Amino acid sequence: MGTVTPFPKVAGGPTQVAFDRQELTRILDLYGRMVAAGHWRDYAIDLGREAATFSAFRRATERPEFRIEKRPSLRQRQGMWALVGEAGQVVKRGHELGPVLAPVERRLLKLVEE
Repeated sequence: MGTVTPFPKVAGGPTQVAFDRQELTRILDLYGRMVAAGHWRDYAIDLGREAATFSAFRRATERPEFRIEKRPSLRQRQGMWALVGEAGQVVKRGHELGPVLAPVERRLLKLVEE
């Protein structure tokens, strides 16, 4: 009863990619502003082995308008952050989250002005 058996460690690092608190706060802040502007209505978060994805929907039954992907395996190459459009095209890619979210934030400014 006094024996503690540790879980086996997985070689090769973590088994799941996730957003940290600051990243998720930045993404959800943008999502909340888009909801307040009446543009987005739903979201989904997918945490997998290769990537963590935040998908924003105009309506729940459609394809996501934008996907924000975090792929740590691309950190040393073109950047681990990607903004993917509705048709699957990469809109913006980078090493930091702020510049990758800039096209959506510009769209928000246009929505508020209208």
